[in-house]
Amino acid sequence: MKKILFLLCVLVGLIASAQGKIDTDRPDQTESAVLVPKKYFQAEFGFGKENSTGEDYTIAHPAFLLKYGLSKRFELRLESTYFSEYIQLIPDPKTNTDLAPVEIGTKVALFEEKGILPKTSLIAHVGSSFRGSGPQVWPYYSVFRITCQHTITENIGLGYNVGAAKEEEGSVLLYTFSPNLNFGKRWYSYVEAFGFRSISSTPGEPRWQHALDAGLAYYLSNDTKLDFSGGVGLSDNTMKNYFAIGFSFRIPVKEKYRLR
Repeated sequence: MKKILFLLCVLVGLIASAQGKIDTDRPDQTESAVLVPKKYFQAEFGFGKENSTGEDYTIAHPAFLLKYGLSKRFELRLESTYFSEYIQLIPDPKTNTDLAPVEIGTKVALFEEKGILPKTSLIAHVGSSFRGSGPQVWPYYSVFRITCQHTITENIGLGYNVGAAKEEEGSVLLYTFSPNLNFGKRWYSYVEAFGFRSISSTPGEPRWQHALDAGLAYYLSNDTKLDFSGGVGLSDNTMKNYFAIGFSFRIPVKEKYRLR
């Protein structure tokens, strides 16, 4: 009987949270300004397909972001994607399966929303590739983002990011802009424009790459969320289109369930 009561307590803890609804960085490209609650672990998984030029495509299986609420102002983050890349070559197509650079980082709360001042946080990541015989020189990859959120009405919001990333091929500037809507008790939707610009483009090469996407999410509970999304490229040098599904959850860490 005690074991059954313990399992019921754990289940209630997962389904009924006093922290409000889970806030995730997926499925849009706009990272949230909200941090994971203190002493909570949060995991966000996505599976999808991105079609690029010609018949080439990439499948994420999965993309993942793991987060832990260290305090009210800091969260720890670990992110990467396990993917397969299909390249149409004649006569023999080629498929590569690999792990994208593994990034570790933090999100830091900077300002709470007040008047025209948005809720604002800073995200900083560094990462390394584990391809070949060993990791590349550290850091192989780094990204910094300022994330902002405005509350327009009780159910309408606006999120946007600006930032920069340094990759093996060079450095880029990036932006996102995403109006969003909560409707019903469990539904969330958004539309988004996003893109990036290479700082070190060769002369004559298109510098800005733009895309549009939209998505829908459903809260199974305050601590669990399903999402669906898709997008299209607007520039000749971007992906053609993509679609993805995802699942996110959070659980308290070091919670004690006492039975009497």
